[in-house]
Amino acid sequence: MQMPDDTVLPTPGFAERCRWFLRGASNVASVPGLILCTAHIGFADLAQQAGITMAQAVFMVGIIWALPGMVVFVGAVLSGVGLLATAFAVALSSVRLTPMVVSLVPELRGSRTRKLTLYLLAHFIAITSWVIAMETIRGMPREVRTSYYFGLGSILVVTNMIVVAIVFAVAAALPPVVAAGLFLLTPMYFLTSLWGSAREQASHIAMVLGLVLGPLIHMFAPAFDLLGAGLIGGGLAFAAHLIKDRSA
Repeated sequence: MQMPDDTVLPTPGFAERCRWFLRGASNVASVPGLILCTAHIGFADLAQQAGITMAQAVFMVGIIWALPGMVVFVGAVLSGVGLLATAFAVALSSVRLTPMVVSLVPELRGSRTRKLTLYLLAHFIAITSWVIAMETIRGMPREVRTSYYFGLGSILVVTNMIVVAIVFAVAAALPPVVAAGLFLLTPMYFLTSLWGSAREQASHIAMVLGLVLGPLIHMFAPAFDLLGAGLIGGGLAFAAHLIKDRSA
């Protein structure tokens, strides 16, 4: 039974918060959650190809969390990019999560929610957790939403940390064809999820331009292929969006 959005409950006790935490954690076993796990299988193989250790890869999942940022980081390592340029590229890839944070955090905030709690929960916001939360959280009392999302976000992170560790442990025993297939899971995940979730034509234009410009820039400036393709492709797509709005 769903409760109205403005329902106010007494401060939930520990047992009640645990119940909602487990409810959020159970949503990890969903189609979006399973897709994300398969994408992290591909990321683990990518990280191993770049010479990153298991401990480093697992640490990246927990700290960087959003998969695009981790892929950008590994791509920068493979390209030999400097530390500052790598940090800048990862930061740019994470800026896209700002609208998700802005839209979800007000939904999590209750009358007694502390800012520190919201700061912690914001770390777990990425495409998969945001999609699941926005589909389910509005039918819950505000006093338990933070417990629910903490269960969803934290278990999603921990699950994929375990997935990456397992892949590192067994990857050496995999046939080359299987390893190559795992390697392709990450870009396929990005293309299908971002293309399907795009709401405006400009997003599709940016992705197509990125696919075209990435290999071209890599031929002339391999250290700046991801950054260059993102800035140029995104800039052209945004310009096309502005022109379309003015002509409408």
